Amino acid sequence: MSVAVIGAGAFGTALAIALAQTRPVMLWARDADHVTEMAKHRENKRRLSGALFPDQLTVSANLETVLDADTILLAMPMQALAGFAKANDLSTKTVVACCKGIDLTTGQGPSAILADAAHVAILTGPSFAKDIATGLPTALTLACASADIATQLQQMLSTPTLRLYSSTDVIGAELGGALKNVIAIGCGAVMGAGLGDSARAALMTRGFAEMQRVAATMGAEPETLMGLSGLGDLTLTCTSDQSRNYRLGLALGAGTDFDGAITVEGAATARALRKMARNHGLDLPICLTIADLVDGTLTITGAIDRLLARPLREE
Repeated sequence: MSVAVIGAGAFGTALAIALAQTRPVMLWARDADHVTEMAKHRENKRRLSGALFPDQLTVSANLETVLDADTILLAMPMQALAGFAKANDLSTKTVVACCKGIDLTTGQGPSAILADAAHVAILTGPSFAKDIATGLPTALTLACASADIATQLQQMLSTPTLRLYSSTDVIGAELGGALKNVIAIGCGAVMGAGLGDSARAALMTRGFAEMQRVAATMGAEPETLMGLSGLGDLTLTCTSDQSRNYRLGLALGAGTDFDGAITVEGAATARALRKMARNHGLDLPICLTIADLVDGTLTITGAIDRLLARPLREE
């Protein structure tokens, strides 16, 4: 079966490089000049410099050709996914969403947005593009409502260094990947403000409790959040400045500038969680505080005061 990756950002490029170690893969980018550069240099100098393309990796700006693939990995920003799904017929395709977040307009995750596809799966978990592209050992969750399709994709997309664990809990997998980005912003803010490792550990732990609260409300299986797509991804993004979400938090905590051109999925997800909390009556003090911090309606000092002033309670 043919495989294509749509989206030549760092993560999409890394996935294409990893998969092309064992099979032919096509990588799509919308910018024809970018495609020409990648084809010439056999690397994505704009987004993932230094990671050379395997012989079985080809690049294209022709979306129609790429959409002929049997299995399509969508590695695009979450807020662009709905527009892509509306503009393209995916009804006969197996699509694997590699984006993490909640759509701001609809409040939906990737699986709901891609519901018209023949089969929908979620690929998520603790991973940085550079690690995947350079062949460092990485484990991810591959979730699909159909256990058979999940197993097929697991076999197809696993490589000697990219190990996939299958799951049928699509909601849990996509929520774990989305919500951890919000907590990562908060952890970055803690460290940027100089509040220390103990404060970060506390925020991670209590933030994880909020992640579990949201997941349970939306029908996820509790154990899913304890796996790679939840706790594993949370641990990675809350402790490394390779994470864009963590770096945004660092800037917010330190009061320094952050490059607004960089896509930070957790910022939009925090805003979407504000709506979700209101609609479902969820108590999410950390996530809502982070949303206000991202929006600039709350300072880091105000955020600290708000959380520490909450009434004492049992864990």
